[in-house]
Amino acid sequence: MGGDFDLCGALRRIRRLANLSQRELASLAALSASAVAHAEAGTRDLPVASLARAAALAGLRLALLDGGGREVAAMAPNPVRDHAGRRFPAHFDTVPSEERWWRYEHRFDRPRPSYTFDRSRERRDAARRVQARPADHHEHRPGDSLADRAEARRRAYWRHRAEERERAFLAGELRRLDVSFDCACPAACDDLDDRSGRPVHAPGCPCDCDLA
Repeated sequence: MGGDFDLCGALRRIRRLANLSQRELASLAALSASAVAHAEAGTRDLPVASLARAAALAGLRLALLDGGGREVAAMAPNPVRDHAGRRFPAHFDTVPSEERWWRYEHRFDRPRPSYTFDRSRERRDAARRVQARPADHHEHRPGDSLADRAEARRRAYWRHRAEERERAFLAGELRRLDVSFDCACPAACDDLDDRSGRPVHAPGCPCDCDLA
């Protein structure tokens, strides 16, 4: 084990708390007695999974700590994945693919993914200077497909338009608009249009309006 971690002292602490001999610890943690003896003597390392099993026998667990001694959680267990079901590289930041639309506009040989990332360290570092690095990749959530997100943006757009119209109406801004309109359609348009759909105009109609 590298760094300042004292594997020998940690194993001795585990055995003391669990009240186990080296042979007993080895048997319960699915290790050989020699592996425990060498690790405790400082002549061989132990796999992390083996150390975690040993620690659990003493009611302990392994954890990552930052420089201030605060525990750092593992990355989220259910991140978004690529089309092949693979996790994205941990050191990249996942980005909704519509924010990188130009990458896929002319690539008809493959489906557009829901998320992507920047391979360029320069662009990645520049983005992180503007916005703090996310702790995790985006998590997979039902209803988070490209179509779902496009529909959400469409609804948000029309909701914003409605709110703007309401604001303008309450502020009296709509009173200043000239909404008058004089239709110049000839009588021939009325003869052709049965009012069952979009307006129908006679050839050469000077108005060509589209009022229902």
